[in-house]
Amino acid sequence: MSLNLYLLRHGQTECSLKNAFCGSVDSELTPEGLEMAKAFASAYSSFPWTAIFCSPMRRTVETAKPLCTAIRMELELRDGLKEINYGKWEGKTPEEINLEYHDDYLRWSADPAWYAPTGGEMAITIASCAMQVIEEIKYLYGSGNVLVVSHKATIRIILCSLLGIDVGRFRFRLGCPVGSVSIVEFTSHGPLLKALADRTHLDERLRNLPGT
Repeated sequence: MSLNLYLLRHGQTECSLKNAFCGSVDSELTPEGLEMAKAFASAYSSFPWTAIFCSPMRRTVETAKPLCTAIRMELELRDGLKEINYGKWEGKTPEEINLEYHDDYLRWSADPAWYAPTGGEMAITIASCAMQVIEEIKYLYGSGNVLVVSHKATIRIILCSLLGIDVGRFRFRLGCPVGSVSIVEFTSHGPLLKALADRTHLDERLRNLPGT
């Protein structure tokens, strides 16, 4: 049996609802975000999980808890799974940032791997921290199903790192809406993407909510 990595983005927050940047801001889930977490737990509680790793932010922990409770599994918190720190952009929309920090926003949009949000972090920094957690998982578990609950940018950066995609293109190559799960199998030929941003565990109402 091979190792399968399930990368779950947290449920809806007020920031995701209005498409605002939310990295170091420790926001909580909306009622609909909690519904997303419970829907994932309901769909996957009978799954044979090996371990659950999670960013320590409230929105990710709240997303992971329904499944942890259902299957009585301890949550492994890792700082390396946190979201990018967006610095002075936290809580602002792209439109607001483009007006207030226009030049920085243009540079970051062109290559977020090497250009950071104003006062924030570069994507390559996140890639280094997050991939240390992935390597830890691979070292600890040669096979089985491991859930990783993290954030929009961090999950896309992990996927780029695993699949050989330029990290600087993470915003434009891979989708990752709230409550979605992507699956990577570690085969003898390397990481294989088996599912991207799957949301079939959510009902139509939750899938069609506004925001990102």
